[in-house]
Amino acid sequence: MASDRRAAGRGSRESARAERVRAREGMLAGDERYLPSRDRGPVRRYVRDVVDARRNAGEHFLLVVIAILVTQLVVRSVTFQLVTTAVLWAAVLVVVVDGFLLARALRRGITERFGAAALERGVVRYGVFRALQLRRSRIPRPAVQRGQRPR
Repeated sequence: MASDRRAAGRGSRESARAERVRAREGMLAGDERYLPSRDRGPVRRYVRDVVDARRNAGEHFLLVVIAILVTQLVVRSVTFQLVTTAVLWAAVLVVVVDGFLLARALRRGITERFGAAALERGVVRYGVFRALQLRRSRIPRPAVQRGQRPR
């Protein structure tokens, strides 16, 4: 009896693990069945494609910040630290302006393609936050190449 229960538990764990692997692969591939609700639907797919098709300043922001922090730790010159701080603030400004331009483009594209009713709350924010992520770490993975028109 105990071994049957153990075998059943082992089998259910293995099947659950296989289902999790299948769901993760489906989510990475962009299969609608496996996506969380925040990523589902044609409007969200359009937003993902617009973001993934363009070069975003936010993708490189983390790398710039890390480089500035490391150089400020290594170089102890006050002048150099002032310059790198100015560069950091300039990078922040570039990311904010890029996010604003992306938000405008998303609003315009969504209303042209899907109508004003499709511009639901959080859709533009979803696109801006996706633009801040490194391209290779985005889930679901980008389905369009850079420069390609959104589907």
